[in-house]
Amino acid sequence: MDDIAVVRTGSGPEVLLVHGGAGPRTTWGGLSALGERWTLAYVHRRGYPPSPAPRAGQDFEVDALDLAPLLAGRPHVVAHSYGTLGTLAAVAAAPGGVRSLTLIEPPLAFLVPDDPDVARLLRVGDAVLTHGMDSDPAELREFLRLAGAPVDDGPLPDAVIAGVRRAQGARLPGEARPALDHIRRARVPVLVASGDHAAAHERMCDALAIALGGERAVHPGAGHFVAAAPGFADRLDTFLRESET
Repeated sequence: MDDIAVVRTGSGPEVLLVHGGAGPRTTWGGLSALGERWTLAYVHRRGYPPSPAPRAGQDFEVDALDLAPLLAGRPHVVAHSYGTLGTLAAVAAAPGGVRSLTLIEPPLAFLVPDDPDVARLLRVGDAVLTHGMDSDPAELREFLRLAGAPVDDGPLPDAVIAGVRRAQGARLPGEARPALDHIRRARVPVLVASGDHAAAHERMCDALAIALGGERAVHPGAGHFVAAAPGFADRLDTFLRESET
């Protein structure tokens, strides 16, 4: 398979940025100032130009294969949403390949199996990833709002429709079972962050931080796109610097 694209800016130790359903510019715009201290390596997952299109739908197992060689230089890794699934699989296979791991609102419902809010988010998300624009209209808008899309009561923007179509047919997040114990045993420094906009995300992040023995951060103000929230860039910078020692 053709290699994915990685665009690097800044200088200093490398921070590999792995986006989720939105592209790198939308996901990581709030971190641009960190380029003064760090090399920001923007991964473009398959289906997000200039990377090639996936052969089938979005697939976190393919993401893991794409990310594996990018760990050779032992970067810090920051991943968001669906992008955390391939990231966790790649890091679990080679936990010595990262300096630190930051995970933002990962969709890991299996960590909180009896929570009704988590179960609903999983069900609605699965429906949208399976049926796309043919999903129940109310559930589609509910999921899009939770995913940070600019949605009101009017017609869906063209860019949002394109994103839904790109996501349709993706491997469902509920299939992911990353070997979290491998990461914890390797003592990888971990930060788990959320935006305090949905109970389901908060509970999954709480459970993941416990499972990995990681730090926990909550930064409201930007919904699902926590990297743009007030204070997050500074918090991440501090975590990265502490992980360098």
